[in-house]
Amino acid sequence: MFTGIIQAVGRLRSLTPMGGDQRIAIDVGELDMSDARLGDSIAVNGVCLTAIAFDQQSFSADVSNETLAHTTLGLLAPGAPVNLEKALLPTTHLGGHLVSGHVDGLGEIVSRSEDGRSIRFDIRAPSKLGRYIAAKGSICVDGISLTVNSISGDVFSLNIVPHTLQQTNLGDAVVGGRVNLEVDIIARYLERLLQADDPASGEGLSAAALARAGFSGNR
Repeated sequence: MFTGIIQAVGRLRSLTPMGGDQRIAIDVGELDMSDARLGDSIAVNGVCLTAIAFDQQSFSADVSNETLAHTTLGLLAPGAPVNLEKALLPTTHLGGHLVSGHVDGLGEIVSRSEDGRSIRFDIRAPSKLGRYIAAKGSICVDGISLTVNSISGDVFSLNIVPHTLQQTNLGDAVVGGRVNLEVDIIARYLERLLQADDPASGEGLSAAALARAGFSGNR
C-alpha cells in the first residue's frame, strides 16, 4: 500500500524486452534507497512494481504485458520523469489516502490553465470510472493523491499547487498526455459489497441494491 505522497521524481533509464514482456530500470533521483530490500514494492507513476535489483542510484523491476497494456509505463521514453514512492510502513504518516498501486484506467489531460499560483487540470477518465469519482473526493493521478475539485460527465478538474508541481512530474504534463488513474479504494469495495447476489449482473450501486442491504430512504 502507498499514500500518494510522492517521495522523489526519478527518470526512466530503460525498458528492455525480456522473454515476451519488459524489464524497466529507473534512476531514483533523491529517493532514499538505504533501507531498500529485494522484493520491496515501489510505485512508479502509481504502478506498484517489485524491485528485483537495486543500488543507491537505481532499481529494476519486471513489467508484465498486462501492466504495459493498462498503464502508461509502455508509453514512456528513456529520460521521462516518473513519480516514485516506497511502500508505506506502520509508522508512515498517511498524508494522502490509501493507494494500492493498481491502476484502474488511463486518463487524458484535456486542458491545463493557470489559476492564481496553481495550475488547473481537466482530465477525461474512462466512462466506467466516472461513478467512482466525486467532487472533493480523493483520486490518484500518476501516483499522486489529489482532491477532485469538480466533475462533469467523464471530465474531472484538479488544482495543483506550486509545491506539488515542483515535487512531481505534473509540472511537465501537457494537454493530450495520458496519466494513470486509481480511484478511491473505499468506493470500489463499497460498490462490490452492495452489488446484487450475482456480481456478474453489473447492477452496482442502485436504489434496489441499497434497499436489499438494509438502507432505506425513509426517515
